[in-house]
Amino acid sequence: MAEKKDIKKQIAKVKKEIKLLEEKRLRSQGNLLEAYVDQKQPAKSDIDYFKTLSSLIKLQRENLHLLEEELKEQK
Repeated sequence: MAEKKDIKKQIAKVKKEIKLLEEKRLRSQGNLLEAYVDQKQPAKSDIDYFKTLSSLIKLQRENLHLLEEELKEQK
């Protein structure tokens, strides 16, 4: 039973982390969009930051999926 509770805590933590990463990525996306609208080449650092955040979000979503599957197995 305690393991189920721990998994639920981990799921909540991962969901919170995904939300924070998505907020950061949205701000980064704004920088890229601004460069596009101004017909300028976006800064390489902005592109790299966006890609990094996107990769982290993908990893966290995969982790979330695994945790949810583990929780289903506990029931």
